Parts: sequence; structure tokens; C-alpha cells
Amino acid sequence: MKRILALTALAAASSAAFAQSSVTVYGILDGGVSQVTGLRGGTKTFLVSGIMDGSRLGFRGNEDLGGGYRALFTMEHRMEIDTGGINNRPLSGSQLPDRLTNATLLGLPTFLQPAVDNVAAALGSTIGVNLANNMWDRQVFVGLVTPFGAGLAGRQYTPAYEVSASFDVMGTQSSLAAGQVASFPPSVDIRVSNAVAYRIAQGPFSASLMYGLGEGSTSTGRMVGGMAMYKADAFGAGIGYNTRNNERGDKALSSLVAGGYFAIGPGALYGQYAQVKDDNPAGLSALRASLVSNPQLGPVIGGQVADAFTAALRQDGRLYHGGYKMVTGPHTVYLAATSYDDKRPNNADTMSYGVAYTYSFSKRTDVNAVLTHFNNKNLGQAAPGQAGFIGGVTDRAGTDSNSVALGLRHRF
Repeated sequence: MKRILALTALAAASSAAFAQSSVTVYGILDGGVSQVTGLRGGTKTFLVSGIMDGSRLGFRGNEDLGGGYRALFTMEHRMEIDTGGINNRPLSGSQLPDRLTNATLLGLPTFLQPAVDNVAAALGSTIGVNLANNMWDRQVFVGLVTPFGAGLAGRQYTPAYEVSASFDVMGTQSSLAAGQVASFPPSVDIRVSNAVAYRIAQGPFSASLMYGLGEGSTSTGRMVGGMAMYKADAFGAGIGYNTRNNERGDKALSSLVAGGYFAIGPGALYGQYAQVKDDNPAGLSALRASLVSNPQLGPVIGGQVADAFTAALRQDGRLYHGGYKMVTGPHTVYLAATSYDDKRPNNADTMSYGVAYTYSFSKRTDVNAVLTHFNNKNLGQAAPGQAGFIGGVTDRAGTDSNSVALGLRHRF
């Protein structure tokens, strides 16, 4: 009898080990004060959510299926701790850069300025993060890990963005992050919905392929991407590429990102290069239809206005980023500089540089200070945001901007 009980207990233990599963609740609460110069109306001070990291609440699940197989899921919810909401707008609100609000800069006659004002107001109202109030805007996917790699399905980070984040000295933190100088229009798709991905990881090497389905279409809205990275303590390198189609099936935003780092002295030196190209910006079909059908403009003039905005929203640029990160006990110091070279006739160049400092009270809680300068040239007009939001634009083209931010971050 004792033997039978022992065998029964062993079988139960083996079954429990075979089907072992866990769910983890995690999150980040990051908030503080940010003061920004060069905005319309002068210097402004904001209480903001997301100085070093966007605030979030997440759930991760993991079930061991045995034989090297494992099921997993991630659900990550965006939070704005300054308002309690789940979306945000740029610091400059619905204001667009001058190259999108001035008829002359758009290459249109001045008598069309009222039409330009109407279009600019409509476009400005769409700028922001998660304005649709999606519950799981940051990430939500399910996956199966096998001995031959992992398959994932859902809303996920894109391959090119993963490379950009990995070889950004700031790790996408703060106004000094590489993507801040080219956030409108965005130089890389950060996340994509309706995506399937295949991932492999072997020691310091990882790679992925991703296909974003355009809600059932094989052409409209489709996104394809891939990346490969090697990350070790002494050095790392990687390359990633995204390309997607717009709602008409035309090739739209393409982003090629390459970067690396290597340990030197008490820290590590980072570098990154990106090529950005978009000849057919997405989301403009409805705008064109409304302008062409506008009886006050007519199809010919309405089409000219639509063409002008399409040309102004195209992208052709090169991004260069470098920095140094040093960690000493509870102290972390970052030095970073990024330059976006706009190859379009608008020549909206922007460069950022500055310093950030983190003091860690513990593994979970730290305070952060960030000082950033944005140098806008020609029609450049970017304003610094932080990790949780974009800054928008300065008062007028060519106006520089400074940002001073002080915040507290807690991870759980």
C-alpha cells in the first residue's frame, strides 16, 4: 500500500512538473517634471508620464509543455500616470511644422492658404499616441517556443525597431533617444498589429522574421521585416529592416537600421546608422478623396493640394547616433548625440545632444535627470519629448529647443 501511494505521489509530481505554468504581473511607473523651451508661447513646464520609460502594466504567461516546447503570452497596457488615461498628445498639441501649414512652403499659391489651414487642422488632430484608446496598445501576442525556434502572433515590436533600441545608447530612454529627432513622421514603425513572427535565439545570437498582415489583404497595409543581432558583454552588432505598404498597396515606409557597441574603459561606446525612405505615405487616401470632391476646390485644385501634402510627408533621410554609457555602483551616466539628415528639398535637419544621469536606490527604483538640446536647421522644427511621448514641434522652423527633465521611476 505504501508503495502504491508513493508511486501515485511520484506520478502526480511528474504530471505537475510536465505542465508547469506561471503568470507574472509586471510594470513601470515613470513620471516627473519636464521644462521645454522654444515652444509656441515660450518656455513651458509639464508634469509628464514616461521620462525614461513609458509607464505600463503587463502580464506574461509561460507554460512548459515538455520536450522543449513552451507556450507563452504577453499583454501590455499603456498608462499615463499624469492623467490616468491611456493616450497622449505631443507637448505642442495639434500644431504641425511650418512645412505643412504654409501654402508657400508647400509649393501652393497663397490664395489656397485657407484650404491648407483646413487640411493642417485635420492632420494635427490625428497626431498622438494610442488616440484610439486600445487597451493593449503596447504589446499583445501569443507564442509557441519549440526546439527549432518560436512562432508568435499578435501586436509586436518590429525587427528594425528592436535593432534601433538595442544599439541606442539610451535604450530608447528619454529625450536623448535616437528616434526623438525623427519622430514626425516616424522614421521607423515601432509596433505592428496583425503580425506573425518567427524567432530564434542561440546564446548571444538572435534573429527574427516578421510578416504583418493587412487585415486579410496580401498587399494593402502589409509589413515585412527581419533582423539579426549578436550581443555579448564585450561587443555587439546587428542589422534590421522593415518595409510596409500603404492602404493602396504602394510601397511606403522602409527603414534600414544597423548598429553596434563595444566595451571601452569603464563603460561602452554605442553607434547606430539608419536609412529612411517613404515615397508613398500611408493614411492619405481619405484626405485626397475629400479634397478632390470638395466643390469649392474642384478635382484639379483639390488634387494639387493633396499632392502637396503627400510630397511634404514623404521621407528620405539618414540618421546617425552615437553615445557612451558608464555604470559605477548606483550611478549611470549617459552621453548621447543624434543627427537626422533630411535629403528632401525641405531639408528639415535636426541634431540632438546632451547628458542623462540615473541614481538607483535599488534594482526597482531610481531617479533620473536629463538635459537635452535640439538644434533645428533650415525647416527642421522638432521639439524634445521623452520616452513615453513625442515632443512635437517648436514655435517655427529653425527654432532650437532645450529640455530639462527630472523624474522618478519604479519597476515592479
